[in-house]
Amino acid sequence: MTGWRIGYAAGNEEVIKAMSNLVSHATSNPTSISQYAAIAAYNHSEEEIHHMKKAFEERLNKLYNWIVEIPNITCVKPDGAFYLFPNVKEVVKASPFNTTDEWVAQLLEEEKVAIVPGSGFGSDDNVRLSYATSLEQLEEAAKRIKRFVEKYS
Repeated sequence: MTGWRIGYAAGNEEVIKAMSNLVSHATSNPTSISQYAAIAAYNHSEEEIHHMKKAFEERLNKLYNWIVEIPNITCVKPDGAFYLFPNVKEVVKASPFNTTDEWVAQLLEEEKVAIVPGSGFGSDDNVRLSYATSLEQLEEAAKRIKRFVEKYS
């Protein structure tokens, strides 16, 4: 558990009390920023939620298409999340790098694209790309990844 969870629960009094006891010992107080974000989330209309959902869906669809167009990168399109988790095994194998971690480090060094190696998630052949940013930045990142892949293929 982490200390940033905010929410509410309704249910059997004994269950809620047990949950409260667990949370009070397992988390710390949320930051003021998290508290204000929670208030905003609870108070804003469904229209705003729908707008953000559409924006993230568009980002997912576009980034997914840009990434799977890069030769030797495969990816399962997620149903929900803020990340893609493409498989770069063949790309790394064709490159002078020994591991995905090395490949990711060099991508950052040369192209200034920060992605997370899948080794931290138990999947050495994958990388994690967040699409929680603007479409313009995502498109530029995809172009840089493609250029990097082509350079080392």
